[in-house]
Amino acid sequence: MTQNATPAAQGCIFCAIVARQAEASVVYEDGTVVAFMDLNPVTRGHLLVVPRVHAVGLEDLDGATSARVWSAGHDMARALRRSTLRCEGINVLLCDGEAAFQTVFHFHLHVVPRYAGDGWTPMHDAPERERSLLDRDAQAIKDAIAAAH
Repeated sequence: MTQNATPAAQGCIFCAIVARQAEASVVYEDGTVVAFMDLNPVTRGHLLVVPRVHAVGLEDLDGATSARVWSAGHDMARALRRSTLRCEGINVLLCDGEAAFQTVFHFHLHVVPRYAGDGWTPMHDAPERERSLLDRDAQAIKDAIAAAH
């Protein structure tokens, strides 16, 4: 099941992959998602899980599709662990927005197999944040949740 590209999706490489109009090494697909090898992998086996429907980011994705993307990501992580690639860990990463390093503006979940000494270090040394500041941030998020209901 593929959808025709909407005007917003014109030129979207992931929409083209979903529609089989662009080449990709697909490892899984169903009516909602397609999982394929990242063309610029962080490590060997790096997968992307994308919804068939064009959505730029989290705000544009409905709950059911989002749940299926995450569920498929879980399935892909399990498959990577059981594969002959013999990864020793998995990172699941979402880049939502340019400030978060999103480069293809079609929602996608990275499933990155990790190997001892693979050299990729997404973590940094962050200082501990004061509890009063954490509480203030928590309240701002709670307020947004309450406003959405």
